[in-house]
Amino acid sequence: MDECGIGRAVLCAGGTMPLEQLSRFLVEGGHIESDADNDAVLRACAASNGRLIPSYFANPHRDPEHYRKAAADFRAVEISPAVHGVPLADPRTARLVEVAGEAGHSVYTVCLERPGSTVADLVALASRHPRVPFVLGHAGIGNIDLYAVERIAPLANVSLETSGGYTCVARAAVDRLGADRVLFGSEAPLQHPEVELAKLRCLRLGDDWQKIHGGNARRLLGLEEPE
Repeated sequence: MDECGIGRAVLCAGGTMPLEQLSRFLVEGGHIESDADNDAVLRACAASNGRLIPSYFANPHRDPEHYRKAAADFRAVEISPAVHGVPLADPRTARLVEVAGEAGHSVYTVCLERPGSTVADLVALASRHPRVPFVLGHAGIGNIDLYAVERIAPLANVSLETSGGYTCVARAAVDRLGADRVLFGSEAPLQHPEVELAKLRCLRLGDDWQKIHGGNARRLLGLEEPE
């Protein structure tokens, strides 16, 4: 973070399975039912002097009360069909979104080209929960998902996070959604933050840079502006 000039970052649990296994799941299907280590996230954030912001990794295989009891300690929530295998269209996901609404959390998710977890399914879910902010991770599905930008455009409560997508998708998102609905994401440690920063610098964003690089995230997370 120091090397890349990043002052604060959202932290969510990783390491739920070996990357080779996750890669196979993305192609062939499959899932785990175990919890991510949210307690480790809280410990890391507590030791970071405010630089790391905790996001809860929800498990739809668990009763949503598990998330509800922990929600006050976190600033956002991630729901992952790729990891836990529960579609966005599943009632279990909807129950977690309801808790997010109660907690004032934004919902980060990554869509899949799989029935029940497509961008269209995210749009349907977000339409049913218009007061909950959603963040479409990894700029949609694949590197060039301009269709995702088109699909989420009518929903003011859905933003796009830029990691992994091509520069043309980030440009289209800024132009179609507006800079207020685009968020920088690094996908660290799987991706080096400087790679994703370079992608955005190429867009010559001008005054929009501050919104995309941090302002929009601070607004969604309910964080104060840095001094």
